Amino acid sequence: MPFIKFSQSERRRISMFFICLAFALGAWLFFALSNSYVYQARTVVRFVNFPQNKAFHSLQSDTVKLQIEGTGWQLLFSKLRIKPRSVDIDLKDLNKQTFINLSDQLGYINRQFSSTQKVVYVQPDTLYFDFSSRAIKRVPVELVSDIQFIKQYGISESVTINPAFVTVTGPKEDLSRIRVWKTDTLNAKNVGRNISSKVALKRPVIANINIYPSYADVKIPVDEFTEKTIDVTIKVRNNRNYHDIKLLPEKVKITFMTALSNYSKIDRDFFEVIVDLDNWTQNSYKQLPLRITRFPGFCRLVRIEPQTVDFIIQK
Repeated sequence: MPFIKFSQSERRRISMFFICLAFALGAWLFFALSNSYVYQARTVVRFVNFPQNKAFHSLQSDTVKLQIEGTGWQLLFSKLRIKPRSVDIDLKDLNKQTFINLSDQLGYINRQFSSTQKVVYVQPDTLYFDFSSRAIKRVPVELVSDIQFIKQYGISESVTINPAFVTVTGPKEDLSRIRVWKTDTLNAKNVGRNISSKVALKRPVIANINIYPSYADVKIPVDEFTEKTIDVTIKVRNNRNYHDIKLLPEKVKITFMTALSNYSKIDRDFFEVIVDLDNWTQNSYKQLPLRITRFPGFCRLVRIEPQTVDFIIQK
């Protein structure tokens, strides 16, 4: 099939046609997006001005649908937005009633948006709440951390959290499910010295739960670790018939990593290793496996030799 050949002037006219067409489409799109439209956007509710001495449960979802009057540009970006912005709802009226009428808060809601946008309706129009008595509970603070140490370094002693407990207030039903209160994640890399940091406590996920304080001071002792080996005498458990038992060997070598600052402090009294005679009387074991029942904190076990022992029962 032969190709259609255009002269240079024809190609110039065709190029100008497509350029003008692109400019026309661009101008039409610009003016179309500049016009006002009414569109809907779903957003997350954030409650403020909680009622005093009252605990409550919201009886509906934590999202509402806003009917917004705005430009086409705003409509376009509301569709492209990955996460909707939150909208504040004032709860001061809950001091005298059990519901919040969102139509009465349209002015307050509109002040949270740009002047070119106007919220004309909120669905649902009314939020209802279930009230209960407010309780107080103290729970321990739990540190959440992601710490990467320099080789041979680690936590040498107990982590100090101040305050160690947080005061939580809210409905009794919700407080009964709270056992600890976690911090935000403490991140650190290439750590080779003590850590001292102020860490925020996680924000409540339930609107009517409050915590005090909202921060905790965390101190983590860090030290270089080295290897140490100790001989520990093996103890016998569950010798109910008082047999005279001889273990071969009678001691076990425990190799572990410990902080240099604790190296001289740790001796055999920090360890306990046992064999359970029930493994012979009930399970007919020919060798007894060893089990460590006491081990110093912040030490890391490397190996235990041997892991099983022979035994002689002398009647």
